[in-house]
Amino acid sequence: MARFEAVTSVDGLRAAVALSGECDLSAREECTAALMTAVDTSPQVVVDLGGLTFLDSSGVHSLVTAFRAAQDRGGRLSVVGAAGMVAHVLEITGVGGLLSPDGDGDGARDG
Repeated sequence: MARFEAVTSVDGLRAAVALSGECDLSAREECTAALMTAVDTSPQVVVDLGGLTFLDSSGVHSLVTAFRAAQDRGGRLSVVGAAGMVAHVLEITGVGGLLSPDGDGDGARDG
C-alpha cells in the first residue's frame, strides 16, 4: 500500500474522495490537489477518511482549505468514516464538527 493515496470518483453533482494511508506534511500537496480538484468539479464533496491511519495538522489544513473553497463556490465538503486517532485529531481541533455532513459534529466519526 502506498504511504498516502487519494482516489476520487464523480457521480453527477457529487464527488467522493477516499483518502488512505498517512496524511502528513509529505502528502499535503497531493491531498490538497485531490480535494481542490474535487471541489472544482462538484458542488458536493464527501471525503472518506476511513482508510487514513494518520492525520496531522498538514492534513487538517488541506481539509479546511478545501472546505472554504467549496463554501466560496456555494458548495459543501464534508468528511465521513474517521476512526481512532484520525477522529481524535478532528475532534480536538474542532474540525470534525465543521466538516460533519449534518453540521452537528457527529459525522466525522462512524458509530
